[in-house]
Amino acid sequence: MDYRPTIAITMGDPAGIGPEVIVKALSDPVLRFKARYIIYGMNELLHYAADIAEFDVFWWRDQFAGRLRSYPHDVVVVDYDDYSMLGTAVRAPSKMGGEASMRFCLDAIEAAKMGMVDAVVTAPIAKESWKLAGFHFPGHTELFAHQTNTRRYAMMFTGGPLRVVLATVHIPLMGLWGRLNIGAVFTPIELMHQALVDWFNIPKPRLAVCGVNPHASEHGQFGDEEERIIEPAILMAREQGIDVTGPYPPDTIFLRARDGHFDAVVAMYHDQGLIPVKLLAFDQAVNVTLGLPIIRTSPDHGTAFDIVGRNRANPGSIRAAIELAIDLAVKRHARRAAGSVAPLLAPNPPESPPSHESPPSREAPPSREAPPSRDVPPSLPGQL
Repeated sequence: MDYRPTIAITMGDPAGIGPEVIVKALSDPVLRFKARYIIYGMNELLHYAADIAEFDVFWWRDQFAGRLRSYPHDVVVVDYDDYSMLGTAVRAPSKMGGEASMRFCLDAIEAAKMGMVDAVVTAPIAKESWKLAGFHFPGHTELFAHQTNTRRYAMMFTGGPLRVVLATVHIPLMGLWGRLNIGAVFTPIELMHQALVDWFNIPKPRLAVCGVNPHASEHGQFGDEEERIIEPAILMAREQGIDVTGPYPPDTIFLRARDGHFDAVVAMYHDQGLIPVKLLAFDQAVNVTLGLPIIRTSPDHGTAFDIVGRNRANPGSIRAAIELAIDLAVKRHARRAAGSVAPLLAPNPPESPPSHESPPSREAPPSREAPPSRDVPPSLPGQL
């Protein structure tokens, strides 16, 4: 791997397991060799996580002073020390946790838009914390779409033998019928097809689409959504040359995908797609937001407040998210160099030579400065 990308990692909710899984994942020098990392978070909590796990500190610290910067070091923590909370003493959603985790995300997104980082990996946030802080986004996916002015996007999961994309995301089941339409089914089919071709090296992917009713309604016996919504979306995709079939009964199609008959499955709602993924690959599954102009991945788990501070969090999923972000960033760089992919919203900064040191947590000298980052607004609009 010739190109060594820079990966932004947001720490997530300060009271969650984000600091622990980040430290555990990046404690591996092999992973640190593959990329540079800028962690947007709180140095104190990362230090605490390292102490509990008995890891030496391997990062530099730069106190956040209102400006985003690039760095020549392997790992730098951008320290938002104006937030002060000990996560192990909270272990619950909080207004401060929502404010802090939102700030981490907004600045990482801005860094990606400016080309300072090649990808963003997000550690878990607590949606309740965002709500307490006055932010009304249902999750990372909707925030990233809003901040990048993206209207066509989809939540994809990859783990073990499965790749799954969702037609609807963070909406209650009772609200599904007002959101499920032909476009909502067609968009993830199209985005998943393109992602498999461009990023997963599958030139002719085979997609399966779930029904939404029991037994995919058995020709209208249990509802008409398959005939009225899902089948027309499949027909539209097939007219564009996409190899997609369905709708299939949701209770069996994932078994066929697991056995290699399909390259991906399109699920109609959140838990329909997430249950099989987490059942088969909980500690390796990764969330990818399709359709964005920037690369964003995340682990498939939440904040796990109940095990914070106990050194029990498994870093497997966030490590997989980091590795996938690196892989996608390298591919994007190669495609951009070949002129086959549109650039990011701003060009990447010049590369600096790799430095594979593992220093104590020292103050990082300023490097290239960017314009001051925007203040976190008191309230942001909700889901698009």
